[in-house]
Amino acid sequence: MTAFEDLYKALLRDAVQGKETNMDTIEYDAHQLDCLLHPQAHAPVWQTGACGGHCGEDDPRCAAACMFRAVTKGKDGKVVIDPEKCAGCGACIAACESGALTASRDILPALHAIKHAKGPVYALIAPAFLGQFSKDVTPGMLRSALKAIGFDGMVEVALFADILTLKEALEFDHNINSDNDFQLTSCCCPMWIAMIRKIYSQLMPHVPGAVSPMIAAGRTVKFLHPDALTVFIGPCVAKKAEAKEPDVKGAVDFVLTFQEIRDVFEAAGIDPEKMEDTQKDHSSRAGRIYARSGGVSEAVQATVHRLHPDRSIGVKTRRADGIPACKEMIEELQSGKRDANFFEGMGCVGGCIGGPKAIVDRETGRENVDRYGDAATYPTPLDNPYVLELLKRLGFDTVEEFLQKSDMFNRDFHER
Repeated sequence: MTAFEDLYKALLRDAVQGKETNMDTIEYDAHQLDCLLHPQAHAPVWQTGACGGHCGEDDPRCAAACMFRAVTKGKDGKVVIDPEKCAGCGACIAACESGALTASRDILPALHAIKHAKGPVYALIAPAFLGQFSKDVTPGMLRSALKAIGFDGMVEVALFADILTLKEALEFDHNINSDNDFQLTSCCCPMWIAMIRKIYSQLMPHVPGAVSPMIAAGRTVKFLHPDALTVFIGPCVAKKAEAKEPDVKGAVDFVLTFQEIRDVFEAAGIDPEKMEDTQKDHSSRAGRIYARSGGVSEAVQATVHRLHPDRSIGVKTRRADGIPACKEMIEELQSGKRDANFFEGMGCVGGCIGGPKAIVDRETGRENVDRYGDAATYPTPLDNPYVLELLKRLGFDTVEEFLQKSDMFNRDFHER
């Protein structure tokens, strides 16, 4: 275990136990400590070790791997990661042979905020959660485990994936009226959206201005409970960067990974398998399968068909997962090779289930997501009474009104 890991484990153990850490008994680096205590002041990737000399001074591998040019090397030899440019993709971490880079960990300030919250605290759990903490942990058991560490409730973000599926289906129905029209999605993947915005910006007119299910969940919770604290939990580091973007900032107070929550359970001695099973079932199959590649396009396709079974121009999908495949798909689209009208991109191979902070491998994750999707009571958002009831609570009496006035679920990509 590295000195950074030792520091992290000691601080987490004491935070869970409500003790103040005696720093005199620990060897620590001031930069590492500041990252752990104040992650919001740093990029989603931290340098926690020394470069090992494997890279050239002018072209370090970590910098070459970053498509957003967020990584540079200063005159002092230290890596500099620009918080404004870093999208949290983790390519630099994978490229670093010295193990000097690591994904941010926001758990310490999150635990402090949970403990001192003035209003209800909600865990917003990503659709990829099933099976992450054990194949036998049900959603109800996980809800009970989260309550044991201070959360007041757990909200399945799959319900808001339902809402965004409905939104994208309505937009497709409204905008795709000829063989020359096409739409780019997925709103749920911050890597895909960042790549289009920053590298292929000429395609932005084809991107529906929809927030991600994470942001939709956070905004909805805060609309219904203005004093709530919202904590998103998933397999993705890039979500940490997304939550800080100017046009969506404030919807989600903290973003934690499955691995961070597992660390908390271990430090607190909580076994989710032994927790009470409280059953609640609010999301449809469409929302639940967002976690795997192809899930968004499949969900939108089913919902458009449910809206208009006889529509002359149906949803013709093409999807790519992993950055190289996404780039190839976009470049073929730009060159005129287009055999679809709905293009789905996911930054991680396999989709969210292949995220860098997932606990189980992506094949197991996909099996879990499909199993959870198949167990859903409702096939599409239009069949889900919870979606329609929630929209009414938000002030939308019809689905048409939802499309026309759904500012809560829209993004302003021009705001920086």
